[in-house]
Amino acid sequence: MTTIKNAMTVAAAAAILAPAALDAQVRMTVPPQAEPIAIQGATIHTVTNGVIENGTIIFNDGVITAIGADLDIPAGTRVVDGAGKHIYPGLIDAYSTVGISEIGAVDVSNDVNELGDFNPNVRADVAVNAESRHIGTSRSAGVLVAFSTPGGGLVSGMSSALSLEGWSWEEMSMESAAALNVNWPNPNPRRFRGFGGFGGPQEDPPTYEEQVQSLKSFFGEARAYRDAVAAGEEVRTDSRYAAMMPVFNREIPVVVSADGAAQINDAVTWALEEDIRIVIRGGQDAIHVADRLVANDIPVILTSTMAAPGRQYEGYDGAYTMPARLYEAGVRFAISGGSGSLYTNRLPWEAGVAVAFGLPEEEALKAVTINAAEFMGVSDRVGSLEPGKQATFLITTGTPLDMTNDIEQSYIQGREIDMMDIQKFFFEKYMTKVMQYLRVVM
Repeated sequence: MTTIKNAMTVAAAAAILAPAALDAQVRMTVPPQAEPIAIQGATIHTVTNGVIENGTIIFNDGVITAIGADLDIPAGTRVVDGAGKHIYPGLIDAYSTVGISEIGAVDVSNDVNELGDFNPNVRADVAVNAESRHIGTSRSAGVLVAFSTPGGGLVSGMSSALSLEGWSWEEMSMESAAALNVNWPNPNPRRFRGFGGFGGPQEDPPTYEEQVQSLKSFFGEARAYRDAVAAGEEVRTDSRYAAMMPVFNREIPVVVSADGAAQINDAVTWALEEDIRIVIRGGQDAIHVADRLVANDIPVILTSTMAAPGRQYEGYDGAYTMPARLYEAGVRFAISGGSGSLYTNRLPWEAGVAVAFGLPEEEALKAVTINAAEFMGVSDRVGSLEPGKQATFLITTGTPLDMTNDIEQSYIQGREIDMMDIQKFFFEKYMTKVMQYLRVVM
């Protein structure tokens, strides 16, 4: 009797606690695609091959197998009615800290910056928290792929391409070392002499020239390491230098954080000397060096269009109009959500602001899909809707760049993802409270 009573007590407790446990999870990871699926009757925005009216997209095992109008549906395919809906590729944030930064005021929840100036062997994906609440809010805004990026020092480490669905970082990682990140020194830092913690004078920080030379020296050492290994010489293994090999082989780009015209010009000169591929990130003054960027086919990742002017003489719309001005100048660019994990979900609206200030909508869509994919080396898998690419896309009521439209369902590698997130959870929770109050007072 006691055993039965205890079992009943445990069962009752489980029944009471189960909803809370599910609420705490907020979103559930879903299994891989188990059957072929066809979505019919939607307007399909392929990005690279135009718009297909009343189209059909068929996918199986996480990959798009066919896309077009009047397609024959293979036997055994589950058909989903997409009439009146729009299908877009999943949006891509080319510069984010999603998964490695949770709460800004809580240090232990942030794993962005490493100690030291040179950390090319650092990879963001191994530190990703697959349970991050920012993953859900990013997906609800249409961001299905993000490049989680480390920071700090002169050489921060490798951005990792993440597919925002999975139980673990291993399952989410699309490309562990997608791009090396370099923070170009500031030629005009604020300098002052202070006192150390024990009353002694602090040393002046290194000058701009010293930092640039330090960066050049490190690349030179890494190149010498590569040459020694290639020559069969006996060398002590150095994980930092070994991580640089894909850069020297031009297999991955170097994303250089630089805003000022002088910074960008110096970074371009350095890249040409090193014979490496670079992408400028930030690019506040990119329009002033547009001719050189075009001549050398160097793209830009704009870190924010929804930003206030950085200088007193700039117009209020300097950041808002930057994408349109770069487009007119012929500079290739992507738009990011502003780096912080809190802002990845702003990505579609960053692009939407650019549309409001003169950028054609199709170019804004490219800036958060195929352009980002091409610059960061994953365009063979995501960024547009084509047979052979991953079935990573959105079903919407209209363009995802307009916040008045809804993203009704998303698929990541064919998985029909759980659309719940922490913001929706809190909305439902407190609306329930409001409705209970209204029933009482009425």
